Formats: sequence, structure tokens, C-alpha cells
Amino acid sequence: MSLPLSPIPPHEPLPHRKTLRHWLAPLSGRTTARALALLVLDYALLATALAGTVVFAAWWLKLLCGMAAGFVTGRLFIIGHDACHQSLTPHRGLNRWLGRIAFLPSLTPYSLWDIGHNLVHHGYTNLKGTDFVWAPLTAAEYAALTPRQRLMQRIYRSGWAPGLYYLVEIWWRRMYFPSRTYMGARRQAFVLDGLLVTALALLWAGALAALAAATGQSTVLLLAMGMGVPFMFWCAMIGFVVYVHHTHVKVGWHDDKAAWAKAQPFVSTTVHLTFPLRIGALVHHIMEHTAHHVDMGIPLYRLKNAQKLLEDMLPGRIVIQRFSWRWYFDTARRCKLYDFSRRCWTDYTGRATSEPQPLPA
Repeated sequence: MSLPLSPIPPHEPLPHRKTLRHWLAPLSGRTTARALALLVLDYALLATALAGTVVFAAWWLKLLCGMAAGFVTGRLFIIGHDACHQSLTPHRGLNRWLGRIAFLPSLTPYSLWDIGHNLVHHGYTNLKGTDFVWAPLTAAEYAALTPRQRLMQRIYRSGWAPGLYYLVEIWWRRMYFPSRTYMGARRQAFVLDGLLVTALALLWAGALAALAAATGQSTVLLLAMGMGVPFMFWCAMIGFVVYVHHTHVKVGWHDDKAAWAKAQPFVSTTVHLTFPLRIGALVHHIMEHTAHHVDMGIPLYRLKNAQKLLEDMLPGRIVIQRFSWRWYFDTARRCKLYDFSRRCWTDYTGRATSEPQPLPA
């Protein structure tokens, strides 16, 4: 299906998702060689950064290397994320193994991420009661929390603690051997993937402890800089990325599935966050997120062109936000709770902090 002769004006109906995917089809080509090159490059960068935490004597150089390792862990995770979507290479079995390999530094069990992200988040983006990632509470839900739970919610949505949110609410409760409260199903793959990342964590810690003994360094310091800092930096990175992908004063949530479906959620609930200095390329173009939600089969190395095509053809439909810390903390200040009856964000007192979202046509 060819593109229309001109962009589709905002007042006209949004084309069906199948139509948008037809537009993007020429950009869905995947190459194994390019995928493997990216994986090898990022693992080489990770090894270099981790080596720095051992080689350098100054604690601040170790800290910088640990943070760099956390950032590269995020890059590797994005490669694994593509593999989990079957968009990294043309080979399904290879994608599954490459995904597991790319997920190892972030200690992410592949099969559990597959369920929580591909099935739940992508299948029901911003549908309250199903999509659980950064799902906002209503005023009544917030009032029903214990004082400790209310405090945690305030910390999570302060703008300062996306890493804590991801560590506790996503990784610990839903990824790492989750209880039946958070994952009712029990599959052998869940256990095996949990054991795989546990084995890697033990091997990682053991190697650092051995290197500390061999070089006469503090074991605690080396474990902190070579393992703790990378993991915590990674948690902060993904917590931040997922938050800004779907939290914005122009992005609404839904508690009615029929209304949610009419709202074309693969476009209306996703933010394209832009950065200066080609920073988006450093994170494998994961911020070109609308194109990813329209078609999860677009590989990361073609997302930039896919996003541009959508924005050219659908002017005024996609939330495009230039990043600044001022914008980020203003969003955190305004997006505390959600009022589904008024279809707007509110603060903790119930005061509306965004314009009401229009009813789906």
C-alpha cells in the first residue's frame, strides 16, 4: 500500500493501524550481521567500562566507569528488547538467544520481560488495570493506601526516584522470581531464566571478589563500583525512559477498554522525546517510540526513519517533546494522580493539572 499523496490533516480520522504498518513495511527489514555487530560492540564497551572499575585506583574514576557500565547495560538491554520483539534479526530462535545474552548484564529474565512488556504493556498501553508500568492511582486509590504506601508513591513520582520505582515495582516484584500476586502463571521458562540471571550475578560478584583479592583492593568497594553502581544506574535509566515514554500532560490513561480502543492508543499514549547532540542515537533510537508502538517489528536501526515518516504523514497527532530537566520535573510535579471521570492529571489534592483529554470519537 503506497503512502497518500499528502499528509492526513488532524481533523480527519486516523488511519487504521494496519494502514500505518503498511506505510512502515519498507523499513522493517532486519539483518543478522548488523545485529551481531551491535551486540559485540556494546559488550566490548561494557567490558572496557567494567575493567576500568578494577584498574583505576581513584574511587571517582571507578565510579565514572561504573556509571558508564550502567549506561552500556542500557544499550545492551535495548538490543535485547528488540530481540524479544523479534525485530533484531530475521531468525526467531536466534532472537531468543541473543535477547537472553543482551539481557544478562541488566539481570533481566527474558521470558518474564516478554510477558510483561510484549503481551501486557504493548497489548494494552495505558489501560488502567492491565498495563501496570507507571500506572497512575486515582484519588480514591491513593487515599486508601497506608501512610508508608503513600510515602512510596510520593517518592516514586517525585522525579528523583525512577530507578527506585523500577527496582522495586518492576524488577523485584515482577521480574525476579515473582510471587503469584504479581505473576499468577507458573512456567518452567520463568524459573530457568531467573536461575540464569542469578548464576550470572553470582559469577559477576565472584569475579570481582577474586580480582579484589588479587589486586589488594577493598572487596566491598570493588563490588559496589563494578556491580552495584552499574545495576543501579541501569535501573534509573530504564525507570526514567519508561516514565517519559508514556507520561505527559497531553497523554491520557483509560479505565474503559472500549474507549481505550477507540482512542488509537498506539499513537495517542506515546511520547517522542527529542534530545540535542544526537543523544537519541546513543540509546539506539529507543526514544523514537511512537513508531515502535505502531509496529514492534521495526528494528532499532530503522526507528528514526520510521518515526519521521509517521510525523510527516500525521501532523499534529503525535506528542513530540524536546527534553529539558525543567520539562521533566514540571511533568513529575503535575502528573501525580489521574482522574478518569474528568480525563485529566491531578495533584495529590485533586486539583486538575492538565487539560481534559477529548472523548474518543
